[in-house]
Amino acid sequence: MTLRVSSILLLLTLDVTAQTNSVPAKTVPAKKDNCVYSELAKAPPKAAARRNPLEHDPEAVAAGGKLFAQHCAECHGDTAAGSKKAPSLHADEVQQATPGVLFWLLTNGVVRRGMPVWSRLPEPQRWQLVSFIRSLTPAPQSKPCRQEAPQP
Repeated sequence: MTLRVSSILLLLTLDVTAQTNSVPAKTVPAKKDNCVYSELAKAPPKAAARRNPLEHDPEAVAAGGKLFAQHCAECHGDTAAGSKKAPSLHADEVQQATPGVLFWLLTNGVVRRGMPVWSRLPEPQRWQLVSFIRSLTPAPQSKPCRQEAPQP
């Protein structure tokens, strides 16, 4: 019995010593991406590849502008230049995104950053919004990434 207890204590001591003396693997904490445009990169490839069926419809841009005024201007601003609530849609990151990425983002939203889910908006209306967003003039010198403003 004494030999058994001694053996167990010895094994426990060796295990603790081994854990204490071992060099832990170098772990680099994941950098939190605070870029407000980072969500665009999260669209699945299949969604990103989708084409806008209203791409060549001139009325889609006007209809999308009306929808923008109703649903989006409150946060993104009347001219879509952004505000404290939401980023500019003139930014290169948005203007260079594929129509499928923009559609995916409208459909899924970014709730943790205040962007609502618009999946209940009929699909043709979401494509109209994409047409409007794509019609915006890109910002002349947009910053590579605007950092997320701290939430109150």
